[in-house]
Amino acid sequence: MKTILLLNGPNLNLLGKRQPEHYGYETLSDVEALARDNCADGFEIAAQQSNWEGQLIDWVHEARENAVGIVINPGGLSHTSIALLDALNAFEGPVMEVHISQIHKREAFRHHSFISHRADAVIAGLGIDGYGAAVRRICKLVG
Repeated sequence: MKTILLLNGPNLNLLGKRQPEHYGYETLSDVEALARDNCADGFEIAAQQSNWEGQLIDWVHEARENAVGIVINPGGLSHTSIALLDALNAFEGPVMEVHISQIHKREAFRHHSFISHRADAVIAGLGIDGYGAAVRRICKLVG
């Protein structure tokens, strides 16, 4: 099986409870199930979530050895973490950046993402359906 690492950053453990006007009522479990449902044959999802930047970086490093692609919603770290960008730059497979809300219709500080400099695609504003699109794209790219 080819593994796609699904990474969710800070506060995404609160999906369905935190600011549903921006993030909806679906939970992180719903996100993970949707990602699995969108995998092509021969692919699997390894889902992780952390509120700690260093933990996310460690998982990206591990993915160099055991994943063919990464789907990442870095949450607020999108706008602040050069360290996470550096870790993703060391990963050789495709990286898809996902944002549940349309970040360009929100506060100005959310309009810039360091992670986008590495991402092969950025999906914003599709709700959790963006995760499904990201998984399908990685499956297509990696085959």
